[in-house]
Amino acid sequence: MQIKIASLGVSLLLTGALFAQKRPLDHSVYDNWKSITNASVSKSGQFVYYQITPQEGDGLLEFRDANRQVLFAIPRATQGKLSQQETHFIASIKPTFQETRQAKIKKKKAEDMPKDSLVIVNLQTKAQWKAASVKSFKLADQKNEYIAFLTEEKRSNTPADSSATAKDKASKGKSISILHLKNLATGDTVNFYKADEYAWSPNEAYLLFSKKNEGKDSLANDAGLYIYDLANKQLKKISNGKGSYKELSFDDQSQQLAFLADKSPEKSLLKDFKLYYYTPQLDSATIIAQQQSTGVPQRWYVSGDAQLKFSADGQKLFFGLAPIPKVKDTTLVDFEHAQVDVWHWQDDYLQPQQLVNLKRDQAKWYQAVIYPKNGNRLLSLVDDKFGRTTVTDDANNEWVLASTDFGRRISGQWEGSTLSDVYIISTISGEKRIVKKELNGYAYLSPQGDIVLYFDRSNGNWYSYQIKTNSTTWLNDGLPASFVDEENDSPNLPGAYGIAGWSADGRSAFIYDRYDIWKFDLTGKGKQLLTNGEGRATKTTFRYIDLVRTDNPRQRSILIPDKKPIFLSAFNETSKENGIFEAHSGRARKPSEIIIDKYVFRAFQASENLQTIIYTKENYEQSPNLYASKLFKNEEKLTDINPQQLSYNWGTAELVKWTTPAGHEAEGILYKPENFDPNKKYPIIAYFYEKLTEGLYGYQAPAPTPSRLNIPYYVSNEYLVFAPDIRYEIGHPGKSAEEYVNSGMRFLAQNSWVDSTKMAIQGQSWGGYQVAHLITRTDMYAAAWTGAPVVNMTSAYGGIRWQTGLSRQFQYEHTQSRIGKTLWEDQELYLENSPLFYLDKVTTPVVIMHNDNDGAVPWYQGIEMFTALRRLQKPVWMLNYNGDEHNLMKRQNRKDIQMRQAQFFDHFLKGKPATQWISTGVPAIEKGIDWGLD
Repeated sequence: MQIKIASLGVSLLLTGALFAQKRPLDHSVYDNWKSITNASVSKSGQFVYYQITPQEGDGLLEFRDANRQVLFAIPRATQGKLSQQETHFIASIKPTFQETRQAKIKKKKAEDMPKDSLVIVNLQTKAQWKAASVKSFKLADQKNEYIAFLTEEKRSNTPADSSATAKDKASKGKSISILHLKNLATGDTVNFYKADEYAWSPNEAYLLFSKKNEGKDSLANDAGLYIYDLANKQLKKISNGKGSYKELSFDDQSQQLAFLADKSPEKSLLKDFKLYYYTPQLDSATIIAQQQSTGVPQRWYVSGDAQLKFSADGQKLFFGLAPIPKVKDTTLVDFEHAQVDVWHWQDDYLQPQQLVNLKRDQAKWYQAVIYPKNGNRLLSLVDDKFGRTTVTDDANNEWVLASTDFGRRISGQWEGSTLSDVYIISTISGEKRIVKKELNGYAYLSPQGDIVLYFDRSNGNWYSYQIKTNSTTWLNDGLPASFVDEENDSPNLPGAYGIAGWSADGRSAFIYDRYDIWKFDLTGKGKQLLTNGEGRATKTTFRYIDLVRTDNPRQRSILIPDKKPIFLSAFNETSKENGIFEAHSGRARKPSEIIIDKYVFRAFQASENLQTIIYTKENYEQSPNLYASKLFKNEEKLTDINPQQLSYNWGTAELVKWTTPAGHEAEGILYKPENFDPNKKYPIIAYFYEKLTEGLYGYQAPAPTPSRLNIPYYVSNEYLVFAPDIRYEIGHPGKSAEEYVNSGMRFLAQNSWVDSTKMAIQGQSWGGYQVAHLITRTDMYAAAWTGAPVVNMTSAYGGIRWQTGLSRQFQYEHTQSRIGKTLWEDQELYLENSPLFYLDKVTTPVVIMHNDNDGAVPWYQGIEMFTALRRLQKPVWMLNYNGDEHNLMKRQNRKDIQMRQAQFFDHFLKGKPATQWISTGVPAIEKGIDWGLD
């Protein structure tokens, strides 16, 4: 017995020693922390493949067999695809990270940068075949005996090509693009020189591609569009001439094709695209739509930016028309003419918004339809007053959906959104029929194209409009449930919870309320509470998991199987736990629990028979790994992507509840170090935005963030981190932050293990505003860090969000800033919520991050805060990452801010020596020489 006790004692000592050896995270760990991306399960369920991707560096693609063993692994592979019969696996392979890095250091031109390669794996023999310098590859939709891929190679390295001219073969050393057609079974390959665009027919019978002449080769005459018949091994030129060939499109039956081509002179400023059409019965493609065609509006032409789409039955071809733009006079000398933007008070959109959207607007097109089998009858369906037009997936039906906010766009400056008139438009006659005038909401066309489903925010209701009877039905009439955001705390009409999908026959829609799922017959004949009210009864939010596979490339709509079991994700609002439940699409019943646990489940995919389902599973303590299961039971863990985490002092996440001074029930997440000792005192940092507790069981990888708090880093380094939810009183967002953040920190400070003299706050954007406000109202914080804050709502109110060109007024009146009134209606609210006017009260050392390319919050807001605090002789620092955005996008800047932020909090919360940038700064003369981090 004594020996056993002694052994136990030694074991405990060893365990403690091992635990004590865990080291804190440092800034060197980020690059190699990995994630799962692009996970897929094959149609049969036999194979699973996925990428393991580091934050920086070379990834790895793993491919598993039916026994879930790794059949092979390919470094740097992406875009993996299985052939239809699951006999071959194809993927691109990226160059190594270091190879690309060195090329960037040497400032190589784009054409000289390292290129992707291609790998084809025979799944029976495991043999791998590779090709270098691959630009792209494509498989047909219905059959995969062949693969087509495009390479860019030096002529001296190119394979033989029966279609190559003597001049081609003589021009060695120059780059040339080659289209390769490879038989996956035999390896036989046909090559086509100078190929550009290419496309498969759905049945793999034909390969369509364009060829370009070299710019200096004026005598060559092989430029044009070609079709290759695989069965007969015949190549045919169906359109002749140099130019741009786009949107190479076959119909579903592979019996007809269409494309856009511009054959105007290369230096022409106006690209005059025409719509071409071809069938095997024709000698060559013919023009079926152009500027002069009957049905094309005057001074309009065929858009080269539009998508082409045949209807599934092949009767209709949808394309785009657009007004012919004015062309710049190239004879004018720039320095002799003004460069000026003219702002007009009656413009639909502010000039900055117009400039931001200039390229988009130049490429804007408007839906038209033509009937190639019916005399090329052409209908222009909408004019330039309309916005987006919606066509059903198969496009066989008569009607399309369209909307217009013409005449109401100016109010978007302060409303944020505009009212729209919703129409249906006949593809047979061009008739326009109004569905709903001045809709504040969203509209959807049913999969069969016979019903319009729309949500009206003005009253929070769902409606269906039946096209055949021209009648509207109020779907949720008489129901006690609310279908709009019940927790809306902004001065704006609440939005809907959305739709889950449609029944397979398109006659019903599945619509969410806060917790449950409803099934509505769109003709108004019936409604079902599909989840039987279980969601609301248990405060569990149920949402549909779409696991249905389809080989139909057209299908975009989510179709929920009729009268069959379906799977739902579940989130319990009280416990924050997540799970999977089973329900039935055809009858109301209490969903059956499969699992509910302290995890988050994501990235669901399934085999065709649903017998193999894959997903990732995570919580704060466990990195997201990939799992496979049969109907979510008997799960098998497939990956362990971050085993190094076990070597580091990690942390825990727990839900904290308290009551605010005003009597509100409040919640937040408290993160503690793994080696937490209740006998020690810890510094604490509050990080907040709006509501964060739904992420209680989400994993947070240590990573250089866009400027949010790097929670795992601080927890690992023995800080406590607190993430409180904030609920807002309209008109008083600043006071709301005080109500929740300050009271939550005071509540935690009652614990002996919290050092109430070493508390700090950090926030970015809206969180940054709240940080700026809080330090003007309390001296309880030893340090603060604010990213991209608004500090003066009076000047920010009239500013521009430069990334979008939008006015900022709508934010204050209707959305996040939550003032709810104009500046002229209540100036006092704007002053109350502007920290600038109270900065003389600040006693907290604060760092501001605000970048000069911030497209959301004008960086002058950060300057106003810095110069005011500097004038008041308050300790303040400001970081401007040159050319970076509202949230840091450049990884080197993200890494830099992590180090500076840690040094700042370590100094003010742990008493570590101040680094140079904190103590004396970095003068401009030393910029780029000394970063002041030592």
